[in-house]
Amino acid sequence: MSVDNSLPHDLFDFTDKVVLVTGAAAGIGRAVVGAFAEHHARLALADRDERITTIAASLGAGHRGYVVDVSNESGVESTVKQVIATFGHIDVLVNDAGIGPLAPAESYPTAEWDRTININLKGYFLFARAVAPGMLERGAGRIINLASQAATIGIQGHVAYSASKAGVLGMMRCMALEWGPHGVTVNAISPTVVETELGLTYWSGEVGAKARAGIPTRRFAKPWEIAATVLFLASPGAAMINGADLLVDGGNTIQ
Repeated sequence: MSVDNSLPHDLFDFTDKVVLVTGAAAGIGRAVVGAFAEHHARLALADRDERITTIAASLGAGHRGYVVDVSNESGVESTVKQVIATFGHIDVLVNDAGIGPLAPAESYPTAEWDRTININLKGYFLFARAVAPGMLERGAGRIINLASQAATIGIQGHVAYSASKAGVLGMMRCMALEWGPHGVTVNAISPTVVETELGLTYWSGEVGAKARAGIPTRRFAKPWEIAATVLFLASPGAAMINGADLLVDGGNTIQ
C-alpha cells in the first residue's frame, strides 16, 4: 500500500472558497477578513454595524456585507439564506461576534448576563446550525469558533464572558463529534488578550502591564496572529483537526 506524503501546493490558497465571518467589522473579525481577502477567498461579512456593507465593498468586487443581530434566530437564518443565494454555498464559517461587559459576579446584572450569552454563545450556535445542512449535504465544511483563554482560566469580572466561552467549547465538541463523520470539522481558537481597540481598552495601564507580565511570552497577541491561526484551521493542512481548542495565549493557561 502506497503512502501519500505529498504536501498540497498552496495550503493557503482560498480561491473560490466562500468564507462567512461574523463580527467582521472590527477587531479580530476585521483581521480575519483581511487575511482571507489577501488569500483570494470570496467573503460574506456579517455584523450589526451598518458600515459592514461599506467594508465589504472596500475589499473589491465579489464580497458582500450583511447587517444582522447574531442573537436573532430569524435574522441569522435569513442572512445565511442570502449568502447561499449570492455565493451558491458556504465553505467556511468563522464565528467571531462577541461582547464582554465586566462586573463582579455578586453584582453582575442579569440583563448583561443574558445579552452576553445570547451574542457569544447562542449567536455561534445559530450560525453553525444554519450553515450545517449545506455543508453536510456537500460533505465538506469548516466551522471555526473564537473562544478565549477565559474558557479555561478564571479572570476577575469575566463571569458571563467566561461562561459564554466555556459554552462555546462544549458546543464545539458536540458538533465536531456529530458532523466530523460527514466531512465537516468544528474547532475553536482561544486567544489571550488581543491588541484590538476593545482589548486594549479593557487591559490598559497597570492592569495591562500586570497581565502582560503574567504571560510567559510577556506580551499580548496581535490580531494578525489570530487571523493566521484561523487561516490554518481553514486550510487543507488542518483537515485532521476536529474538536480542538487551539490556545494562542503565549502559554498563559499552562501555569
